[in-house]
Amino acid sequence: MTSRREFFINISLIGTAIAGGQVFAQAANLNESDPQATALHYKADTTKVDGAKFPKHTAAQACKNCQLYQGKPTDAAGGCPLFAGKQVAGNGWCSAYNKKAS
Repeated sequence: MTSRREFFINISLIGTAIAGGQVFAQAANLNESDPQATALHYKADTTKVDGAKFPKHTAAQACKNCQLYQGKPTDAAGGCPLFAGKQVAGNGWCSAYNKKAS
């Protein structure tokens, strides 16, 4: 039989493990071959975007300066609501790019 004290310690540890697992799950980097990434023509490196296919694209357009980017501009990667549970590269790009208001 567990004591009340052991019970609360175990509950605390389980809560910490669940929270840690959620943070880890959010930290997964988006792969360019992911179906959602493919649909939005995501590239982890904005300089590798096909200029013929996207003539309005410039090298200055990157996830880190897009309105949807949830990281800091200095972060190597950050969240994006278009790719739930994944992180996009700060220097990445997709066809949903929308310049962040200054």
